[in-house]
Amino acid sequence: MERSAFVDRLDEELDTDAYADLDASPNGLQVGSREGEAETVAFAVDAVEATVEAAVERGADVLVTHHGTIWGGLDRVTGREYDRIAPLAANDVALYVSHLPLDGHPSLGNAAGVADVLGLADREPFGEVGPEHVGQRGVLPEATAVDDLAATLAAELDHGGAGVQVLDTGPDAVESVGVVTGSGSDWLREAEELGLDALVTGEGKGKAYHEAREAGVAVILAGHYATETFGVRSLQGLAEEWGLETTYVDHPTGL
Repeated sequence: MERSAFVDRLDEELDTDAYADLDASPNGLQVGSREGEAETVAFAVDAVEATVEAAVERGADVLVTHHGTIWGGLDRVTGREYDRIAPLAANDVALYVSHLPLDGHPSLGNAAGVADVLGLADREPFGEVGPEHVGQRGVLPEATAVDDLAATLAAELDHGGAGVQVLDTGPDAVESVGVVTGSGSDWLREAEELGLDALVTGEGKGKAYHEAREAGVAVILAGHYATETFGVRSLQGLAEEWGLETTYVDHPTGL
């Protein structure tokens, strides 16, 4: 497949343009040329030295990640940025990034993957970012203790042995759950306003405990990396459906 066609297909599937003014990450083709082929595609959560080197070693034409190497404006390519970008340029490996578009995609996204693990039904968009959403909310098949939900996530997620943390600040039995992967504790207020019993995210900020306690919403912190492997895995499956050879670079952080 031509690289330009691969990029265009992903942009269309992920509705990349809708997030252009909402995301600090430049989504879509972030490094490299649209010219050339995309026959072998590597997938990883983070575009960092370790994953870039692995993509090069495995002969990838494109590396697709959730977290790119450019955030906001890029004044110069030196130091760490150079060490990440130089191997891509030297080996003609393009970098395609999907940050917020991949968080909230209704079927391929990170939140959708976590919702699948929990078996959430009656799903709706959650986690407002302007006119778009970066998460999902839904209802459990039956009321469940928050510790049991955490145990399910701990068993299913790639958290590198770091485990899952619970803020037991909600009801004894959880039925309605909101999911925003990564760093999603800023959506506690939305969870409260919607009357949700629990919020599942990756990591929390220092203020999250008291906000959750005052809101009466339980919080499960299942790991930033661990909650954000689903999206790139889904895109890998999509690329295989398109007839491409793929490889996945797993590099859990424990965070």
